[in-house]
Amino acid sequence: MTLTPELVRCAQEAHDAALAFGLDFPEVVFELVDPDEMNMIAAYGGFPVRYPHWRFGMEYRRLQKSYEYGLGKIYELVINNDPCYAYLMRTNTVMEQKLVMAHVYGHADFFRNNAWFAPTDRKMIDVMANHGTRVRRHVDRQGADRVETFLDACLSLENLIDPLGMYVRRGDGEEPAPELDEERLAAGRVRRFPVAHPYMEPFINPKAELEREQKEIAERLRERRRVPPEPTRDVLAFLLRHAPLADWQADCLDIVREEAYYFAPQAMTKIVNEGWASFVHSRLMTTKLVTGAEIVDYADKHAATLATQPGRINPYRLGFELLRDIEERWNCGRHGRAWEECGDAEERRRWDTGAADGLRKVFEVRRVHNDQTFLDAFLTPDFIDRQRLYIYGRDPRTGETVILDRDPATVKPKLLQQFTNMGQPVIELVDANHRNRGELYLVHRSDGTDLREDFARQTLRALHTLWTRPVHIEVAIEGKAVLWSFDGKDEGTRDLGRAAELVH
Repeated sequence: MTLTPELVRCAQEAHDAALAFGLDFPEVVFELVDPDEMNMIAAYGGFPVRYPHWRFGMEYRRLQKSYEYGLGKIYELVINNDPCYAYLMRTNTVMEQKLVMAHVYGHADFFRNNAWFAPTDRKMIDVMANHGTRVRRHVDRQGADRVETFLDACLSLENLIDPLGMYVRRGDGEEPAPELDEERLAAGRVRRFPVAHPYMEPFINPKAELEREQKEIAERLRERRRVPPEPTRDVLAFLLRHAPLADWQADCLDIVREEAYYFAPQAMTKIVNEGWASFVHSRLMTTKLVTGAEIVDYADKHAATLATQPGRINPYRLGFELLRDIEERWNCGRHGRAWEECGDAEERRRWDTGAADGLRKVFEVRRVHNDQTFLDAFLTPDFIDRQRLYIYGRDPRTGETVILDRDPATVKPKLLQQFTNMGQPVIELVDANHRNRGELYLVHRSDGTDLREDFARQTLRALHTLWTRPVHIEVAIEGKAVLWSFDGKDEGTRDLGRAAELVH
């Protein structure tokens, strides 16, 4: 639905203020929707043209109940597209609409300029509509239950991709073409006895015996060949190439994989993206958009957006406060070697070189960083103390939440661990012909955190649906390597008798 004249004016003011602030964004199209429509669009991930599946309905019901019971409210929804579509809740006040518009322009600027979004398709709304058409065609031909059941398995595996594969050139996971085929390579390894006289060759090195030995060596070479030649994290791509899938099944899996890669940068930049949008709306509202009569209401809504609880991370607050800290530090020159080597507390308190370089630095940060690099580069001990980013736990005697660890040397790695691989476990496919039986063998590259067995077991079942042969995953249980398996009927567990290999 089109905007009211008042909201059109607010949108133009927000647009002009964003340009004056130095933002660079595609065209932004605002749509006014009812709460029920907003919940529906959010359930589809911002794309109401997506393919049909029960999980979208389940998410819609969850959002609907949350709104009805006053447990949550969606103020805005914006998608990475060109033009950039943003949805406004009809029930918001004018002040809230201005805040949301300013926030949306921050996201639109981030989508266009952040390096981690560079590979994404900017016409994804058309791609999603095409995906919906393809799935509905498969439903018409194969039946709704059959397609939906297969999509369940694919969606259970949607995190088995290689997020960094969009940015780092890797091997394609296929066996390189050998310079020699197995037979010729084996012929070069056949043991031939030395012959003093040519006429003795048939007797000392019988042709039939040489051919038999060559065949045996060739067979052993084929057995030793590993597929894939190198461990791969893009399990979905491997399944597309090698799993025994019907055409319609391969098409469904390809759709799930393409959408998983589209959403991956959003998962990789949740903190810095929301932090940047909050930083932008704060600056635009307080300098250009909010009126005197609205300032108290704005402060209340802004504070609610940044509210947090001990032991929980609010990405809006963490990103916003860290960007503000960067701006202040670079304005005062509180970075670099001289600052790090200064041991005088009073001098550090008064430190101000007049650099006034903060705004340039935060624009640079929004251009090059994802969550992991953002926190790794700028999370300082002082910031951890000010924001009380400690490790919390529950006191078994009182049941209260208490601080377990305040040491930044411990807190920072724990925090970074939450954002490694988008917060998902690192799983690699290492062998698709395990024990020369065509069985899948995966490994959980543990960082010290155990894999949840119930999730892993369900993942194995989904993998078996696509691969149709037994599947295994090696996991770390209390430092020991354990193998979980599923053969289509029974689940298995086997202690591998060695220590688990941890990643660092």
